[in-house]
Amino acid sequence: MFHLVCGIIGFCTLSKTPLAQSPGSVLFKGLKRLEYRGYDSAGVAGVYQGKLIVLKGKGKLDELEEKIRLSSVRGYTVIGHTRWATHGIPNDVNAHPQTDCRNEIAVVHNGIIQNYRELRQFLVERGHVFESDTDTEVIPHLVEEFYREFNDLYTAFKQAIKMLKGSYAIAMVSTIEPDKIFFARKDSPLVIGLGNGYNFVASDIPAFLEYTNRVIIVYDDEIGYITSTNVFLENIGSGVVDWSKRVRVVEWSIEDASKSGYPHYMLKEIMEQPRALRDTLYGLLSDVVVDEAVSILLNSRKVFITAAGTSFHASLYYSLLSSILLGKPVIPFIASEYMVYSPIASSGDTLIVVSQSGETIDSLMALRAFKKKGVRVIAVSNVVDSAIPRESDVALYTRAGPEIGVAATKTFTTQVLLLTFLALKQGSSIGRFSESEYREYIGLLKKVPEFSREVLASTEDIVKELAKWLSRKKSIYYLSRGIGLPIAMEGALKLKEIAYIHAESYPAGESKHGPIALVEKDFPVLFVIPPIDYLEELLLGNIQEMKARGATIICVLSEKSNLIDQCHYPIKTPHTHWLLTPFTHTIPLQLLAYYTAVVKGLDPDKPRNLAKTVTVE
Repeated sequence: MFHLVCGIIGFCTLSKTPLAQSPGSVLFKGLKRLEYRGYDSAGVAGVYQGKLIVLKGKGKLDELEEKIRLSSVRGYTVIGHTRWATHGIPNDVNAHPQTDCRNEIAVVHNGIIQNYRELRQFLVERGHVFESDTDTEVIPHLVEEFYREFNDLYTAFKQAIKMLKGSYAIAMVSTIEPDKIFFARKDSPLVIGLGNGYNFVASDIPAFLEYTNRVIIVYDDEIGYITSTNVFLENIGSGVVDWSKRVRVVEWSIEDASKSGYPHYMLKEIMEQPRALRDTLYGLLSDVVVDEAVSILLNSRKVFITAAGTSFHASLYYSLLSSILLGKPVIPFIASEYMVYSPIASSGDTLIVVSQSGETIDSLMALRAFKKKGVRVIAVSNVVDSAIPRESDVALYTRAGPEIGVAATKTFTTQVLLLTFLALKQGSSIGRFSESEYREYIGLLKKVPEFSREVLASTEDIVKELAKWLSRKKSIYYLSRGIGLPIAMEGALKLKEIAYIHAESYPAGESKHGPIALVEKDFPVLFVIPPIDYLEELLLGNIQEMKARGATIICVLSEKSNLIDQCHYPIKTPHTHWLLTPFTHTIPLQLLAYYTAVVKGLDPDKPRNLAKTVTVE
């Protein structure tokens, strides 16, 4: 069971403060402001009169408030959680908080515990009984186990944290020490809010910004606890931290803070890609369901892949990758055209359906039409237990977390990462490349978060300047060849979606077959240039054709490319293996669309005529 990008909050108060009159209401308000981080289940826990009170269930916060009154939780020390599941079925049992055998310890968690299977077995052998299929449940049981040994709750908590591998932001309450909320962080966000007679710990500042704007950012590998009047903080390896030097005053409004200080969700989600890519990869590395998907694909007569919009571009990339890496054809088609392709499908074939939401109606209709032909279905989605995964034989999940912006960004790159991983696993299974080559490829994928972070830092400024010029244009071509074409298509779609500029994408070699007739002086033409020598040679000719007609040439290309001097606006990316092109070359195109929309005074989060999930044919 994996989950991430959930929202957690903890609140301690003295009985004399105004907030103590209704701590459950304070907690519920905080959860509402974290609901963008997850909304398939939620729960709260409080320590009241020596007992642990837990209220939780499947559903959105407002539904649960009406059903079980989350805001009614009692106690001056309370924690809450709103969950976004990415593997496993959201239900009442899997909702947080999770507790120990004696119902004395409650934990909320955001992240992935990669070694939870081993920890669970370790605990079961010592008599612990588990109720959920979450990775989180190992944490309260570990604390319970170590408390038996050390008879000190903080020591037990620290020993438990040392056992965890993965990413986490954790908050814990216990009847043993009812005035404290224990916390720990590694890779998942966590902040402390300092009040007067009360303190908070939460995933994000908006959870408590109504009550205090004095915050401490908890760093990776830090652990500690809060009370109503005190904060204890230490690095788990190097010792006690003087947190007083890290207090800062936040001057954001509630609305701004809910976007973590970014002006728009789209920019926030573009910037989240290093984290989303990392979590997706490490989730895949420990997900045995991938092997089942590989087995199905390798035993298929024909393989189809379908999607709509951005997800189709990820699907097209997988089709090209299969030809290049595996020597196996994959038939890509746009989901709404399923009636053209389903007649040629039959038992023994496989369909891969890619959908961020798992609810896209065209993709769902394609799935059902193919299943009627006896075809096995593999789903790729970002939403656990949505319709498409439910109706598929195997479901694979990205770990991008909730994507609020209508224009897909982090979900595209995580889809491509998942599909690339799937292709590499197939290649390894059939001996298409050696074990050492496979390890080298996986090593490259592990560098994707680092490269994406570098791209964000190195390209943003030039893209901002370019956006000022592009915002005055009416049309643009996005051209490429080979594996660069789906990336060019995705870049063009982003510009159309949010900046309302006509952007057409097609293979660069097609220019002379009609489209070049529109090119005139200062007409913008953007080339996506993968770091592949033969493609660079071919694209050089296409660039020269466009320049001869007066076009202004924009290029997204490697910093070591031989074509930099051919471009009026070169957007240089880190030089790496061509397999990482979707990650190095897509991000600048997302930024270009975003900043062009902003320059035009448009709201990139709310493009006209569009919705996040299309559920009508």
